[in-house]
Amino acid sequence: MTLGNSMLIPVLPSIRSKLGITSLQVSLLITIYSAVAILLIPVAGYLSDRFGRKIIIIPSLIINGIGGLICGLGAWWIENPYFVIMLGRFLQGIGAAGAFPIVLPLVGDIFKKESDVSSSLGVVETANTFGKVLSPILGSALALMVWFAPFLAIPVLCVISAVLVAFLVKSPAKKKDEKVTFTQFRTHLKQIFIHNGKWLSAIFAIGCICMLAIFGTLFYLSDTLEDEYHVKGIVKGCILAIPSAALCIASFITGKRIGRNKMLMKWITFGGITLAAVTFIISGTLHGISWLIGLISVGGIGIGVTLPCMDAMITEGIDKSERGTITSIYSSMRFIGVAIGPPLAAILVKISPHFMFYTITGFCVLAAVLALFTIKPDPDGSAA
Repeated sequence: MTLGNSMLIPVLPSIRSKLGITSLQVSLLITIYSAVAILLIPVAGYLSDRFGRKIIIIPSLIINGIGGLICGLGAWWIENPYFVIMLGRFLQGIGAAGAFPIVLPLVGDIFKKESDVSSSLGVVETANTFGKVLSPILGSALALMVWFAPFLAIPVLCVISAVLVAFLVKSPAKKKDEKVTFTQFRTHLKQIFIHNGKWLSAIFAIGCICMLAIFGTLFYLSDTLEDEYHVKGIVKGCILAIPSAALCIASFITGKRIGRNKMLMKWITFGGITLAAVTFIISGTLHGISWLIGLISVGGIGIGVTLPCMDAMITEGIDKSERGTITSIYSSMRFIGVAIGPPLAAILVKISPHFMFYTITGFCVLAAVLALFTIKPDPDGSAA
């Protein structure tokens, strides 16, 4: 799922050139995927609570693959394929809604010990961020063959994933009395937000801001490398992989270390977002591509330590029967950040790159304040 979106980041300038469209229009290829997923992720979460995780994940992967195939074949066969590609990305968004977001509650279902859940969520978040590391390199390499090759790679990846999930993932079966009706779901959801709405809303907002910051800055870095420094192809992909690699390593180490200590998660979250805010505001004052790459990488570390903490607090803090729905709402908020980041960067950079970085810094400061004052773990270690 990460490759399906992030793999396009390094080739967006090439797509813009081939299709003869604007930066804002090409950024919408990222946005439409995320926007559709935003709307459908909570539905997929409820359905996974109701019917089981695998029965949602596998068809979703197939739908995502069909969307990628439409994008690739449309670009190959049609003279002006922009709207066909947008249609394919729309279908991919539908598929994405029922894939990665359902993995988080699935991990919570499979493992019983909270320390195992935290560690496993760290591995999942690392896999997610490793996709961000691999995606610019793979996307650039595929685009060397033909610019729409990244679209055609998506159905192959989806088929492989669907087969692996079908045969290797052993999720606990839903008992009849565990299945939640829609009326029960609505009542439970209301009760959850009555008792946990404050810290849940904070985590939702923090997840959104983290994705906005990393996707917005990577979009800007991609355009800057190509337009100002004429860096293209695999070299450009490798450079874009540096901030993602920093994020990936930070997520892996954090997931292994946090255990079930919610107070530690809170302070890691605050520290990570503060680090990101500091590096992004400095990015708006310094010049030079080396500084830009280095600072965005340090910001990636800040976001990387934050994400496993958010995953663990959400997954471990909610009862198993509602876990799919709540984690899916959280995933929707992350997709909102993904959807907003590239077009926001494209719009703000027209005013000035400094203004873009200052705006992203402002969002990070808001997230740090939410982490500091809204997430208050109880003495027993649970979030409150």
